[in-house]
Amino acid sequence: MSKAVQIPPESVPTVPTGTALIAMSGGVDSSVAAWLLKEQGYDCTGAMMKLYAGEEIAERGCCSIADAQDAQSVAFRMDIPFYVFNFADDFTQQVIGRFIDAYQNGRTPNPCIDCNRYLKFERFLGRAKELGCEKVATGHYAQITYESGRWLLKKGLDASKDQSYFLYAMTQPQLADTLFPLGALTKDEVREIAEAKGFVNAKKRDSQDICFAPNGDYAGFIVRTTGQAPAAGPFLDGNGNRLGEHKGIIHYTVGQRKGLGISAAHPLYVTELRPNENAVELGREDKLFSKTLIARDLNLIATPRIERPTSVTAKIRYRHTEQPATAWQLDDDTLKVEFDQPQRAITKGQAVVLYDGDIVVGGGVIDE
Repeated sequence: MSKAVQIPPESVPTVPTGTALIAMSGGVDSSVAAWLLKEQGYDCTGAMMKLYAGEEIAERGCCSIADAQDAQSVAFRMDIPFYVFNFADDFTQQVIGRFIDAYQNGRTPNPCIDCNRYLKFERFLGRAKELGCEKVATGHYAQITYESGRWLLKKGLDASKDQSYFLYAMTQPQLADTLFPLGALTKDEVREIAEAKGFVNAKKRDSQDICFAPNGDYAGFIVRTTGQAPAAGPFLDGNGNRLGEHKGIIHYTVGQRKGLGISAAHPLYVTELRPNENAVELGREDKLFSKTLIARDLNLIATPRIERPTSVTAKIRYRHTEQPATAWQLDDDTLKVEFDQPQRAITKGQAVVLYDGDIVVGGGVIDE
């Protein structure tokens, strides 16, 4: 098998209009997505995004050497070209940089959303257009349809794998140029296809962690990357009384109970992060529940604008079960959501995503 080619964009041979550029991560999902499109008659080209300047982080996350070899093996078996595009600088700036900035400012971000937004459906899609490809495709479990003059993003058929939450920031032009071949399949069906085709990654385990911090030590990653230890500060109760000293706000998120190191007569939870004071507020669990939120950096898909209070269901994090709510716009970039019932640990920096049945209405970043 020939070695995977990592070459600058000007050296990649241009492919004719009507082809699809497949984002191949080395996992089973993107591999089967590529195979399905080839079966449908697309002239496919596979490409991996290299997201790191070195391999020390990537060895345990995505885009490692082993992942590239798996993706190349599948491409070779399918007899399609395979390339590696170096997007390390973009990833550092748009994903890692935003992640660090958010944590340092008392927010809990979702870097997978930023990776989709700025890398897959901006940088990667732009490269596809440079090469003359008509479409890009990924192994996401979601569906795209065109109805009544708008492109719609819908949940994947397999509810346990649905990834529409991570894709709420996609625009109409991006949806028009994107294919999600796995949207109507279950994970079991995808693995069956991979095994039947003899793909090397048919039984490969799914990645569950953030790729650049696969052990879940986000604070340690931030310290290693910035070279700066976070400043300690006060733990406070709801009345401003000092309860102890924290080891830096990057170590905490709203709703956290473990690792506080505070003795109390009742369980304590992180109820608020105050970066301007470098303080962490602690309180009882009932202080975590609230009914309303304000989101900004708004992107709407199913409609250009939410003109009046609208009944929706909403998710405030990926693993959150969507809940009935009412949503309306306060201005062009601000959304207010009021849940029918109080929700636990609405967290600044996370995304709120609105649904109408299986249709993604849109979403934004929780700010208040």
